[in-house]
Amino acid sequence: MVYAIYFLIIIFANTIGAISGVGGGVIIKPLFETFGFHSLENILFFSCVAVFTMAIASTFKQVRNGFSIDYVRAGAISVGSVIGGTFGNKLVTFLLDYFGSQTQLQILQIVLTVSSFIIVFFYSLRNAKTLDLTGPIVYLLVGIFLGGFSTLLGIGGGPINVSLLIFCFGLKMKEATIYSIITILFSQLAKLVEIATSTGFGDFDLSVLWVIVPAAILGGYIGGMLSCKFCEKRVGQIFTGVVLLVIFINLYNAWQILG
Repeated sequence: MVYAIYFLIIIFANTIGAISGVGGGVIIKPLFETFGFHSLENILFFSCVAVFTMAIASTFKQVRNGFSIDYVRAGAISVGSVIGGTFGNKLVTFLLDYFGSQTQLQILQIVLTVSSFIIVFFYSLRNAKTLDLTGPIVYLLVGIFLGGFSTLLGIGGGPINVSLLIFCFGLKMKEATIYSIITILFSQLAKLVEIATSTGFGDFDLSVLWVIVPAAILGGYIGGMLSCKFCEKRVGQIFTGVVLLVIFINLYNAWQILG
């Protein structure tokens, strides 16, 4: 039953995540927490693996469909996300040790996630001005922030990526979603490398990966395919819907924890 639930959640989350650029982790993590089959450490690891796998599948599908990538922008943002992802993972480990309880870290992540997503929601409703920044250094700095913040929240990216990419660089929604997925790929890679070179994978329930990886590949591929078919308006509507869904799930989880 656990495997079936995880399989369905990941396919749904990664399909929606690949279309909207939010990465899937914004849905996977809070839903896994809702069911409570595993510890927070395991959930963060499962989410990381699922999102990383989805990002590979989705990027591959987008490139095959002819999307033209600005490799300077993508490379600089990706390098920044690796740096940020490494620091974000270290911060998560530090906070777990500092609080001495995963519950307090969960509450902190929920507060930060809900607060940032409310800002993103209202930003997405407005036709706000963009900065139209350019240059490798700017791309690098934005990547560092995105990689670090998304890893800290344990969501592997999300609407924060898409909104900030649009705001900073003046990208269209579909462009921003694809660069967001590329950013997510490298930030989650950094997290997996960090785990491999520090604690290793022995503390995690690796048997679940036999379900997570195939579901993530399938969701990423379907999402990449649908993204090419949907118009800018439809992608924007899905993006807004995901933001509201994640806010609701996180508020429900906070109520469960505090109740």
